[in-house]
Amino acid sequence: MNTTLTCPHCATEVKVDDLICFTCGANLPRTARDDDTPAASTVMQAYLRPDERAGPISSTVLRLSFPTGNVDVPAGTTVLLGRDPAESLVAAAFAEYENVSRRHATVTVDDAGHASIRDENSTNGTFVNGDRVLPGISVRLADGDVVRLAADVAADVVLPRQQPDPASLSRPGQH
Repeated sequence: MNTTLTCPHCATEVKVDDLICFTCGANLPRTARDDDTPAASTVMQAYLRPDERAGPISSTVLRLSFPTGNVDVPAGTTVLLGRDPAESLVAAAFAEYENVSRRHATVTVDDAGHASIRDENSTNGTFVNGDRVLPGISVRLADGDVVRLAADVAADVVLPRQQPDPASLSRPGQH
């Protein structure tokens, strides 16, 4: 069965198994199928003692709202922003911007839901709230930040507020 769907952002026909729209770069909603089974534990997970495991991956999703569409980055993933479709799954979002490098910047959301951006030696720079990000250096992102690629490709950062880590909290009188 070769079923197709429609992208909710640009109405292009997409395949059921596609994760993104290859026309506009939008992330596509994923529906659970009957044959979806949970992934087996990795060899490393099987040998770690329970107290050594990092815990579950956060459900946090970072959203960058660019003029050409949204780029969503779930926890535990990395997305390359740039115009090279061979390197960037969201290249279609930057196709009309000549000043965005082919490999411009990398956005990472770790398993705990903390987001960062790193400039990949882009020609015209990456900026967070107007401050230039030095190439190769990761800068933390927070809800409400503005990310800019080159001179004119800006995105608002939408990142749900993180719950405090209980291990980092202390009771009154404790240090």
